[in-house]
Amino acid sequence: MSGHSKWATIKHKKGKTDAARGKLFSKLSRAITVAAREGGPDPLMNMALANAIEKAKAESMPKDNIERAIQRGAGGAEGVNYESIVYEGYGPAGVAIIVEVLTDNRNRSAAEVRNIFSKHGGQLAQPGAVAWGFERRGSIYVDATRYEEDDVMTAALDAGADDIVQDGEQFQVLTEPSDFAAVRDAIVAAGIEIDNADLTMIPKNTVKLEESDARKTMKIMDALEDSDDVQEVYSNFDIPEEVLEALAG
Repeated sequence: MSGHSKWATIKHKKGKTDAARGKLFSKLSRAITVAAREGGPDPLMNMALANAIEKAKAESMPKDNIERAIQRGAGGAEGVNYESIVYEGYGPAGVAIIVEVLTDNRNRSAAEVRNIFSKHGGQLAQPGAVAWGFERRGSIYVDATRYEEDDVMTAALDAGADDIVQDGEQFQVLTEPSDFAAVRDAIVAAGIEIDNADLTMIPKNTVKLEESDARKTMKIMDALEDSDDVQEVYSNFDIPEEVLEALAG
C-alpha cells in the first residue's frame, strides 16, 4: 500500500470537522450531478454514478443530498456546466502527483492548482509526464485486526479480485475497475465491514520520504485536497506509518 493510500485511510478513520465535511459533501454532490448528467440517473446502468453514490454513502452523506444531486444531473441543471480536468506535477522530493478537478471555470482552477504547487515547493508538469507511473484500480480496505485473511480472500477472489495485500493492520483488495463494484458488494455480503473503497490511481513505484520531506508533502496534499474544485489527489510517496500517524495527529 502506498503512503498516500495509508494517509487517506488514517484521515478517514479520524473523521472530519463539520466545515471539512460540508466541503466534502459539496464535492461529492458535484461528482454525482456530473455522473448523472453524463450517463443518466439510473446507477444500475451508470457505473460512474453508482460509484459516486457509494462513495457519498461511505462518507455518511444524507440520502436527501444524494437524491437532489441526481435530480440536478438528470434535469440538466441550468447555469452550471462542469468539466473534468487532470493536472500532473511533482511535489517535494520529486513525488509524482495527479490532481483530478471538476470545475465550471477552467482558468480559475488552473491558476489555483499552479499556485498550490508553486507555494509548496512543487511544479506542474506536461500531460502524461506523471500518469504513466500509475494505473487505475479498484481499492478496498478491510481491518486486518477484525477479520481473517482467508475469509477476506475467499469473498474477494471469488468475486473477481486481482490481489490482496496486507500492510500493518489493513488488508487492501485490488481489482480491475470493471470488477470493483462486484468485489465490494461480495465482501459486504460476506459480513465483512469495509473501511474504505474507491476507484483510485495506484502507483507502479513509490518514493520513500524522510520526515522533513514528508511534512512538506503533506502540506501540498492537504492544500490540493482543500481546493473547492479538486475532486481527487493521487501520489506515489511512501512514508513509515508511525510518521503518518504523527503527522495526522
